[in-house]
Amino acid sequence: MAKKAESVNMVDRFAEFKEYKNIDKATMISVLEESFRNVLAKMFGSDENFDVIMNPDRGDCEIYQNLEVVEDGEVENPDREIALSDAKEIDPECEVGEDVTKRIYFEKFGRRAILNLRQTLQSKILDLQKDAIYNKFKEKEGEIIVGEVHQIWKREMLLLDEEQNELLMPKEEQIPGDFFHKGDMVRAIVKRVDNTNNNPKVIVSRTDERFMRRLFEQEVPEINDGLVTIKAVARKPGERAKVAVESYDDRIDPVGTCVGIKGSRIHGIVRELRNENIDVIPYTANPSLFIQRSLSPAKVSSIRINEEEKKAEVFLHPEEVSLAIGKGGLNIRLATQLTGYSIDVYRDLEEGEEDIYLDEFRDEIDGWVIEALKDLGLGTAKAVINADPKLLEQADLEDDTLEHVMNVLKAEFDD
Repeated sequence: MAKKAESVNMVDRFAEFKEYKNIDKATMISVLEESFRNVLAKMFGSDENFDVIMNPDRGDCEIYQNLEVVEDGEVENPDREIALSDAKEIDPECEVGEDVTKRIYFEKFGRRAILNLRQTLQSKILDLQKDAIYNKFKEKEGEIIVGEVHQIWKREMLLLDEEQNELLMPKEEQIPGDFFHKGDMVRAIVKRVDNTNNNPKVIVSRTDERFMRRLFEQEVPEINDGLVTIKAVARKPGERAKVAVESYDDRIDPVGTCVGIKGSRIHGIVRELRNENIDVIPYTANPSLFIQRSLSPAKVSSIRINEEEKKAEVFLHPEEVSLAIGKGGLNIRLATQLTGYSIDVYRDLEEGEEDIYLDEFRDEIDGWVIEALKDLGLGTAKAVINADPKLLEQADLEDDTLEHVMNVLKAEFDD
């Protein structure tokens, strides 16, 4: 009775195996057959004279052994041959030299063989599942996916998709304004799929720039249809973003199309991104014009471009400088990221006013300090002297270093 119980349990296991997700039926049947053949080869020395018939709908299988009929008393290899008298019990009309097919049952395997088969199947099915999950989500990289919040930890959050696959969202991939509870439905993109030691981990993100691209594609049909193209995206998640768009049809206004009537289209994106302020600007292949547009809302007076070094010197009226730089230097950083050009901002000098480029002070101020200030859009001595202290903090300079810089610059004008 014990052996019969093992047989029934094994059939139950098949019923469980066929419920596994992400594994197609043909692959499952192949793996099951391969596992049985491995056990048969160990038990009988070879599986060549066996037929294994899988019945995935019933959750079981049938195994048949093909044996050559020989005269009674002449059986040399019982795994390959069968005596005529025994064969006639299977097929009364068989003759010497023919083959007969003998049904093999689970209970004949013995407990150890059944346990080995079960472990082999579990291992192969687990590997198949992992491969299926990896391949499935690898194809979805860069696409939006929806998951339900299942668990929240300090450094990451666990989501489950509709098929109960696990999705991990690290803290750095969450928008600063994100605040979720268990059971909330969350939209994100599949950023990458790690597969260390064949253990796939699906990493999703709401801060990746592709998330914003996909949101625009969902909200703006013209982008999804290819009539309007997103050429570049720069963003500081949860705070501000710049999106450059282009239309291949002169009749379509790319900016107006993306914004929608009274902001109807972009409002949904802004809400999803926790009120992130989004500037949509028309793209142009003219770098000078593109840089000017990227510095919006500031109005540029003039600009000098060095295309080889990807650098731009931008001149503005004094009241426009702070707009170009933005709070904490954010506007100019996003413009640099969007255009790919290093941008230095300079004030237009009024008649009789003097100013000096920071590069003129390299004998007295370390070069890395000057570059740190220029990265904030502070390209001249007076721009630094008149800068908001909170902006200067973005340069991440020691207090004594900043004091030295101020003393050097102010001394030049005191003289």
